[in-house]
Amino acid sequence: MKAVMKNKRHLLRFFLLIFIEIFTVFLVSNQIVYLRTSSSIFRNGDIKSSDDIPFDADAIIVLGCGVTADKEPTPLLSDRLDVAIDLYNKGVAPKLLMSGDHGDDSYDEVNVMRSYAMSKGVPSEDIFMDHAGFSTYETIYRAKKVFGIDNAVIVTQRYHLFRTMYLAMSFDMNVIGVEAEGHVFTAQTYYSMREFAARTKDFFYSIIRPSPSFEGEGIDITGNGEVTLG
Repeated sequence: MKAVMKNKRHLLRFFLLIFIEIFTVFLVSNQIVYLRTSSSIFRNGDIKSSDDIPFDADAIIVLGCGVTADKEPTPLLSDRLDVAIDLYNKGVAPKLLMSGDHGDDSYDEVNVMRSYAMSKGVPSEDIFMDHAGFSTYETIYRAKKVFGIDNAVIVTQRYHLFRTMYLAMSFDMNVIGVEAEGHVFTAQTYYSMREFAARTKDFFYSIIRPSPSFEGEGIDITGNGEVTLG
């Protein structure tokens, strides 16, 4: 009996040690991501014009996050779009890159995002769509490798900006992040907990650099965004 109890204690100690080590990896990676990016995150009101950012931005990147059955942006997404459109109107960047999930004809984030921006007065030729922005990592990978963006303003909710900007910095992009403000979400605690794990995942993705689902031919972000219609 004593031997059995001793073995159980050893096993419990072993699993406790594993748990501590895994949690430490999550904690340290989150802290690295936060420290690297936090000084480059701004509220929309802090940016009055292109003079308030330290580089000439190629584009404002907006990350998709869901559309309704009626083909309207979710509140999370409309907050992002409203801030991005405001920045565009301030002359912060000449182009918008709408990146999201358009994996099949039944679900299309990017054309909804484009239509929303056009309804607010953004010219069609200034709106590019990345139909294969299936994840935060793939959005940033393709922004750099497919669209050739070196200098970007990224718009998403604050909790999501740290990870997104860290990925962009790992691809040697000059970036600032602007918070999408507006709605208060009852599920924010869930979003934040999920993001804790996602930051660790993308911390390692930034090192491993897996290929995205689709890469494709290069697209000139300085050209006419209508080349991405489809």
